[in-house]
Amino acid sequence: MGFGVPGVVINHSPVSTRRYIGSPGIAVLPNGEYVASHDLFGPGTNEDHTMVFGSTDRGATWQKRAEIEGQFWSTLLVHQGCLYLIGTSRQEGFVVIRRSEDGGRTWTTPRDRTSGLLLDDARYHCAPVPVVVHRGRLWRAMEDTMGGGGWAKHFRAFMMSAPIHADLLRADSWTFSNRLARYPEWLDGKFGGWLEGNAVVTPEGKIANILRVDYREHPEKAAVISISEDGTRAAFDPKTDFIDFPGGCKKFTIRYDPISHLYWSLSNYVPEKHRSFPVERARNTLALVCSHDLRHWEVRTILLYHPDPEKHAFQYVDWLIEGHDLIAVSRTAYDDGMGGAHNQHDANFLTFHRFRDFRQRNTGTALPSERA
Repeated sequence: MGFGVPGVVINHSPVSTRRYIGSPGIAVLPNGEYVASHDLFGPGTNEDHTMVFGSTDRGATWQKRAEIEGQFWSTLLVHQGCLYLIGTSRQEGFVVIRRSEDGGRTWTTPRDRTSGLLLDDARYHCAPVPVVVHRGRLWRAMEDTMGGGGWAKHFRAFMMSAPIHADLLRADSWTFSNRLARYPEWLDGKFGGWLEGNAVVTPEGKIANILRVDYREHPEKAAVISISEDGTRAAFDPKTDFIDFPGGCKKFTIRYDPISHLYWSLSNYVPEKHRSFPVERARNTLALVCSHDLRHWEVRTILLYHPDPEKHAFQYVDWLIEGHDLIAVSRTAYDDGMGGAHNQHDANFLTFHRFRDFRQRNTGTALPSERA
């Protein structure tokens, strides 16, 4: 498209449309095709649409496959040969799941509790976060927005899970944990809330929910909620379960790599030179970070960077391991010759990226312009 947009442009939504690109997701089908998705938010939308794209050439080119009404904030998941979207029906809508058997071109409709409508008793929130398989079950983190007090304060975190051989479109296949609300006195009264959790398998073989934390100081934080083996109980100790996490004030995805025996994430770490900028909006730096135990994290390298944090961002990045590489999709705010992005948050691009030989990268926090 020109203008130096990093990666491959999958979709573009100019600022004049007042339709901003959110919630990037990526999956690889059994036949090797890539599928990517995003939703649309902003005053030009109803905040209830998801768009699906496919690539048959390993991300070099992309074609639109579907536009779905009634799907938002959704994870793409390949399970037992089928493609799923699991998220909400709209902004703060019901929990819904859809299945596609043709690579994302057509989808089931969640009409009732036997066809994909999983929870309709409250207002719900999530993002394209990981679904992991552990001990014969699928696990995915979720929040409701019933805690009161407005954004961040109202999120209550919980875990949902289902047997791997169950019909995932049936509500009675799913188990839900209790819901944990925010306590404002945590983090010396600077805890705004938690959201967009990652289901992960700990080194001890337990399920945990590692969440973004609305804590607007440095070092940024994440929260580690423990989940019982049967998926019914969530527990958190504020004295031990807040951790330092580079970029933890913004959405991140954590996945385990059995080759390196490390947990990896792509996050919006904030370099020293940008720490006077509001931490929750500093999204102009994408870092590759890793951990051996989920509690101690280091920055391995800076993957993407733009010196302007006001109208440039690489955020909400979803990614997968493919051999020696990471493949990723980003909600990207960048120049486009049409006014650029509204701001760093209100992105105008969905972009695809391949980060080669990710395990070998180890330049620390040096920005690309600072490397020898």
